[in-house]
Amino acid sequence: MADKINIGFDHDILDISIKDIIYTKPPTQAALRSKKYQQILASIKAVGIIEPLVVYMEETLNGKYILLDGHLRIEVLKSLGETEVQCLGSKDNEAFTYNKHINRLSTVQEHKMILRAIERGVPEEKIAEALRVDIQSIRKKKKLLEGICPEAAEIFKDKIIGIEVFQILKRMKPVRQTEAAMLMNDANIFTVPYAKALLAATPNDFLANPAKPKKIKGITEEQMRRMELEMQSLDREFKLVEESYGQDVLNLTLAKGYLAKLVENRNIRKYLVVNHPSLLEQFEKIAEIQSLNQEMEEVAI
Repeated sequence: MADKINIGFDHDILDISIKDIIYTKPPTQAALRSKKYQQILASIKAVGIIEPLVVYMEETLNGKYILLDGHLRIEVLKSLGETEVQCLGSKDNEAFTYNKHINRLSTVQEHKMILRAIERGVPEEKIAEALRVDIQSIRKKKKLLEGICPEAAEIFKDKIIGIEVFQILKRMKPVRQTEAAMLMNDANIFTVPYAKALLAATPNDFLANPAKPKKIKGITEEQMRRMELEMQSLDREFKLVEESYGQDVLNLTLAKGYLAKLVENRNIRKYLVVNHPSLLEQFEKIAEIQSLNQEMEEVAI
């Protein structure tokens, strides 16, 4: 094949002496006293290293390795008297590049990890001890997606979201869950207050239990009714905009091309310079636009 995929890591896990690993950024004393450090310590004591450290072999350092990821884990291992550690060898010596392409464990992924551990016979108490959380938290995370439709779960699969958000969504029917998930994703807002606002704006027909009235702290029934009406109005407006979007884009593209030809015409340009310089400036901005998003921003200005 002409195109080849460059592999960023070695295939084999390396067993490396801790004394041969050089830190890129030594942990602060605050980090060593943090809750995260205590969680890692408890996890390693309970189940050992799950995620290998990431290192880069620097040829100029006589066989030494540069640590790219895992500074707290290696400190924990040292405190436990370990002398060797399993590592993943990176072909790039930039810690920034590594971290840029790593997605930390999302809420849904954590839920699936807990389920896998339970299926393999790990007691809930052991998992709670390893993660240094209350066992009730583990039980809630275990049931995270019960009552959540697959479409909403798919949207949230790589997001870090509070458990309470899922509890709020469970009060909606699947079609409304999907709508709410899409709205949260489009706005990039995954907070509990926003989820509550979406619930308040949900008509009773779209609730999982329509007979049970919505009660949201801080929002009266009258306010919820107004929010429902406003949401319905916004939905209608959105559908109207959606229907005309293609034609609007075509019109804007044609208008942009027409204005570009106008400002290129020597006589017209001379007339505008003398009589309407501010208009010429706006025409030139529009003619230079490369994308529709930029066009909308420029026109708004």
